Amino acid sequence: MKMLEIREIARKMGIKSGRLNKMRLIRTIQLDEGNFDCFGSAGEGECDQTLCKWREDCLPTVKKRHS
Repeated sequence: MKMLEIREIARKMGIKSGRLNKMRLIRTIQLDEGNFDCFGSAGEGECDQTLCKWREDCLPTVKKRHS
């Protein structure tokens, strides 16, 4: 998901995105939703949260960070 889309989600939720990077902004949104703020932190690239709307971006982020 592109930053503009993420910022729009945040704006609709009343979250000020300011200078937050993608990871920090998504984690802030996750907390506001009542979820764990786990974006980009899946150990060994595995995650059991199959319905997470951030999953498509999250797992590649994890792989990049660990390579």
